[in-house]
Order: sequence, then C-alpha cells, then structure tokens
Amino acid sequence: MINKIGKRAFAIVFSASVLSLGACSSAPDQEDIQRVPNKSAHALYEDAKETLDSGLYARAIELLSAIDSRYPFGPFSKQVQMDLVYAHYQSGNTEQALATIDRFIRLNPNHKDLDYMYYMRGLVNIKADKNAFQEYFGVDRADRDANRTRVAFTDLSTLVKRFPKSDYAPEAKRRLVWLLNRMARYELKVATYYYEREAYLAAANRGKYVVEHYSQSSYLEPALEMMEKSYDKLGLTELSEHAKQTRMVNSRNK
Repeated sequence: MINKIGKRAFAIVFSASVLSLGACSSAPDQEDIQRVPNKSAHALYEDAKETLDSGLYARAIELLSAIDSRYPFGPFSKQVQMDLVYAHYQSGNTEQALATIDRFIRLNPNHKDLDYMYYMRGLVNIKADKNAFQEYFGVDRADRDANRTRVAFTDLSTLVKRFPKSDYAPEAKRRLVWLLNRMARYELKVATYYYEREAYLAAANRGKYVVEHYSQSSYLEPALEMMEKSYDKLGLTELSEHAKQTRMVNSRNK
C-alpha cells in the first residue's frame, strides 16, 4: 500500500512539474505583455536584443511578443519574428517556433532571409524529435517514428536546393548526412523487429527500402545483409544471392 501511495504521489508531483514547465515555455499571455514597459518600438527592440544576447529567452520572448503585438507593421517586425523563432527554439518551445516560421514563410515568400527560416525550421524539427528524458538516461530512440526527421530532411533539402549559395547551406548539408543515416537506421531497426518475429518478407522489404532510398547512408551494407538473410529464410535463393553479391561488390568498392 505504501508503495502504491508513493507512486501515486510521485505521479502527481511529476505531472504538476510537467504542467508547470509547459506553462513557462508557452507563448506569453496578455499579462506577460502588459509587464513590458511602454516604450517605442526601437527602445523595446534594443531591450529585447540585449536580453536575447544574454540568453534570457523567456524574457526575450515577452519583449519580442510585445513588439510584435504593438507594432505589427513597424520597421522591426520581420526581424522580431526571426528573433522570436530563435528564442522559442532555445527555450524548447518547438510548436510555437514552427508556427512563427510558417507564418513568416506564408506572408513573406520572397524575403531575403527566407533561407534562415528554412534552416531554423529544420533545426526546430530536429529538436522536436528529441526526448530529453530518454536521451538523459541513454535510451536508444532509433526505433521511434522518424516523421519529424523526415520533415527536417525536407526543410534542409529545400534550403540547399533553393538557396545553394546561402551561408547556412554548408551546415545544412552536414546535417542532411546525419538525418539520412538516422532515417536509414530507423528502417533497419524496424527490419530487425520483423526479422526477430519471423516476418521475413516485411524485414526484406524494409532492407530494400534502405537500398532504394538511402543508398548514400552508412547503412547500405547492413540493409543488403538484411535482405540476404531474409530472402534466405523465405527460400528465395536467387534474390538472396543477388543481395549477397551486391553487398560484396559494394564492400570491395569502398
């Protein structure tokens, strides 16, 4: 009985903590904005920039949101929105960051800093895919759904294709390599799951998907090996041998 009560108490405390954290990270409400002094757009932005540079992201969000609300068409409006994206990203409020990015892209399709917004959209989706608790305790999360990873890959691919000369393109390319490997690894995790449960055709198809879509990843050979042994279990000797030969040729060409 004591253990049950203790667990319930922990659950209540933990839930309250999560709700408290969620409230702290959400967009500032009207009361927050009212705490902002009545200054000109320029003076408020100077305060916001100094706060943002100091890493005080919650306060920076309050100030920037106040500027965005009070001076929606002011001279700092676009920069304020970009700074809000960064502040939300740093504070872990990924949903608000994405909403701000999407609004900016929709309303400013030809803006000179659109490359930055696509870059940040990729970073935000990468961050949204992370789980602080699982990562802290060293849990391998490669078997989780890779939807956010795929969206981040699309964001950064858009940046590289549309803005090849962007200052953010080199870093985006490096992150694309990492994302490609993560997606390939996810598919192989699923393939292994199927293989261990003797669903050999499903396992082979997952391996084939990696070969067809993620051949530039570092998981090409493991995918071919998965196809080889899965086809072998199915008695599909010709397909198994073909996967084996392809794997051997790829290994020699490295």
